[in-house]
Amino acid sequence: MSRNVEIKAKINDFKSFLMKANAISDKPAVILKQVDTYFKVPNGRLKLRQIENLKSELIYYDRPDTEGPKLSNYHKKEFQNSDEVEGLREILESSLGLVGVVSKERHLLICGQTRIHVDDVKDLGYFMELEVMLKEGETIEYGENIAQDLMSKLGIEKENLLSGSYINLINKT
Repeated sequence: MSRNVEIKAKINDFKSFLMKANAISDKPAVILKQVDTYFKVPNGRLKLRQIENLKSELIYYDRPDTEGPKLSNYHKKEFQNSDEVEGLREILESSLGLVGVVSKERHLLICGQTRIHVDDVKDLGYFMELEVMLKEGETIEYGENIAQDLMSKLGIEKENLLSGSYINLINKT
């Protein structure tokens, strides 16, 4: 099982935030068009992520719905064959049930061991995520310190922090 410390926040000025993120990134942003289909499971979250013209991933993750940095434990399996993935999506939907679908354009940047996501989420607006990838032996506190430092550098305000996932926000509207 992999682990990361992550935060999610609403951003008001997409272009300005993206410029700040690019300034601290180790390399240029990669733009990904993603569709995440969430399925009903007894605990955690299960989603099938389809990335346009690339791969698909089945991701199970479990993390608390709290604001600020939080630990996320996850498992991920990649798929290359889009026909097989579509069949998998149909089986999961019919057997588990559908929670909902999130479509977004993601700007993916890397800063050290942290993935910075700057997202334009369909029907929701603009958001950012930090995912501090914890290495073997690194503590949650170590990851939280990295996240807090990046939040400061990027000007993330506490009042803009989110506790849940995009699917929670979509299902509230």
